[in-house]
Amino acid sequence: MMKHKKRQTGLLYVLLLMAATAFGQVPTASTHSFSLQQTVEYSQKNNTQVKNALLNLQIQNQINRGITAAAYPQLTGSIANNYYPNVQVSVFPNFIAMGTYGVLTHEGVKDGNGVAIQAPADYGTIAASFGTTYNASAGLSLSQILFDGQVFVGLQARKASLDFQTKNVEVTEEVIKANVEKVYYQLVLSKTQVKLLDANIARLEKLQHDTKELYKNGFAEKLDVDKVSVQLANLQTQKLSVLNTISIGYIGLKTLIGMPEKDMLVLTDDLNESQIKEGITQEANYKYDDRKEYQYALLGKKLNEYNVKRYKMSYLPGLYLNGNFSKQAQRNKYDFFNKGDWFTSSFVGLSMSVSLFDGFAKDAKIKQSKLELQQTENNIENLKRTIDSDVEQATLNFKSAVATIDFQKQNMVLAETVYNQTKKKYEVGTGSNTEITSAETDLITAQTNYINALYNAIIAKVDYQKAIGKL
Repeated sequence: MMKHKKRQTGLLYVLLLMAATAFGQVPTASTHSFSLQQTVEYSQKNNTQVKNALLNLQIQNQINRGITAAAYPQLTGSIANNYYPNVQVSVFPNFIAMGTYGVLTHEGVKDGNGVAIQAPADYGTIAASFGTTYNASAGLSLSQILFDGQVFVGLQARKASLDFQTKNVEVTEEVIKANVEKVYYQLVLSKTQVKLLDANIARLEKLQHDTKELYKNGFAEKLDVDKVSVQLANLQTQKLSVLNTISIGYIGLKTLIGMPEKDMLVLTDDLNESQIKEGITQEANYKYDDRKEYQYALLGKKLNEYNVKRYKMSYLPGLYLNGNFSKQAQRNKYDFFNKGDWFTSSFVGLSMSVSLFDGFAKDAKIKQSKLELQQTENNIENLKRTIDSDVEQATLNFKSAVATIDFQKQNMVLAETVYNQTKKKYEVGTGSNTEITSAETDLITAQTNYINALYNAIIAKVDYQKAIGKL
């Protein structure tokens, strides 16, 4: 009985240990306190688009290895073992009878009747099997390209191909960085929006309390209390909506940078008006080469030029070195591992291949690649015009956004002054509830417009920096 209880206790201990181990393996959520730079760096390691662009770079590396491999010697080993249950039969003219009759007629030999033997008109054929039941061979083959125009151009284009994929990574990173900056700073500014809402709620709560006291003392109507209560409820609802929007914004930012949803993200950077206004100039100083998309397009043009060259080089002869060494054995019994002859054969050769006529396929490829190059050149010219337009629009939007900040800030300060004066009048009994409700509404509207102006300025600044290639 005691042993049984001990076994139960031991089993319970093992189960508890297994459960504790299992729970210990559950991944725990992490907290990340990130500046903007840290957030961008995290996205460049974890964003799916960036990771795929980096994988494309690795893929191009392997493609380049394949191109390089074509220029190396190619060595192939082979082993063959064939069994012929029925050795192939060959039929050929009966040369034995032909030779025999030739000798007999030449010597004038006569048959038993004394008549000279004459050669028949048709000697017939002989069916014979040549070969053995078992054949085996082992050998090595070597081939080396001495010159091939397309391989030669492919080797030249390897660096340009890598640069093209590297630039694609940079373009992708820049796009992600622009989006990260916009969302990051919008979430940072949302703190200011929440502070303003909290201040408005506190102000209305104070007004609600004062109005109730006035109502108790007969200096206000129940309607005045209800109006303030409705305003306060609307403002609290607005705050809930803003907080929900902020939560969704954090989810979106984590998705953008590739962070697990269960992790917590804390934004450590602050933002003020002077930071937003930094970098604006009357005339944008930029060069096309500053834009990564332009650099990417130029590399694409370079690859198109290599493509044209590759097809032109295909007209040149190809020169190849070939060699072979092999051992062969034939047996009527399967005894290749016993004593017996293995016959050696080998050769070294130089070959040249020249395309004499291919139905104008090469000419079509050359003309196609030239047309594709022309398309790329047209796209580059269009990209220049697009960059000019982007810079012009981004500059105007940025200047307008900065001016709007100043205007909306002044309007917000003025609305707050009006509210404070109206409140004082209301407290001393010279103002109406309608006036203070209207002043509060104007103040909230002015604050909302100011926050929106800051949001718009952030987006305008990021777009401006991206347009001039300084992001």
